[in-house]
Amino acid sequence: MLIGEVATRVGVPTRTVRFYERRGLLPEPRRAPNGYRVYDESTVTRLAFIRSAQTAGLTLAEIAGILAVRDSGEAPCHHVGELLADKLVEVRERRRRLAEAEAELEALLERSRRLDPADCGEGEICHILRPGS
Repeated sequence: MLIGEVATRVGVPTRTVRFYERRGLLPEPRRAPNGYRVYDESTVTRLAFIRSAQTAGLTLAEIAGILAVRDSGEAPCHHVGELLADKLVEVRERRRRLAEAEAELEALLERSRRLDPADCGEGEICHILRPGS
């Protein structure tokens, strides 16, 4: 199949297929006599895996590592499990930081409702965001 068909089946633009080839995530396709790239079903499978891994939050470097394990003939499931466990820790840490930011914004909004703009000093930019308050 040609690159357009592969891209359509996976739901990505053709430039994404070429990008993954340049990054080494996809093997170099064979070429037809006219120079067109010719792909087989394994490319569709690999592209679908890459997209799924990205959805799970894995980076292209991490995905390349998984593919290298698979390409060496080993099942990468243990490696993938470790990566996903690390991602979960990262997500939980981001959620914690976001919760802190949410609390800070709520406090600032509450403060903004209590303060009168007329009380904002001449030397201040905005007393809602007064340092140390």
